Amino acid sequence: MKWTSILAIYALFWVFSAFLLLPFGVRTHEEIGAEKVPGQADSASATFRPGRLALRATAMAAVLCGLYVLNYTQGWITADDLNVFGEPPVGVEYR
Repeated sequence: MKWTSILAIYALFWVFSAFLLLPFGVRTHEEIGAEKVPGQADSASATFRPGRLALRATAMAAVLCGLYVLNYTQGWITADDLNVFGEPPVGVEYR
């Protein structure tokens, strides 16, 4: 596998991880006892820390990308393993 492919896969895992981790650790103004700004949504985060989110997404993406590359090189799970319906019956043609 080329390093550019690994970089592209890492970037996809990073974006996926960032969106997956986004709602975790969010505290609203009501939960921490702070005053809300007029017009603010009730679910708005009181303290948003994009740096912490980026670090967590980086670590998660590194682990997921590492597992993906290891699976690619070692062949632990192949496309044949994902065939949940089994082989088609003999004599049946699909059009």
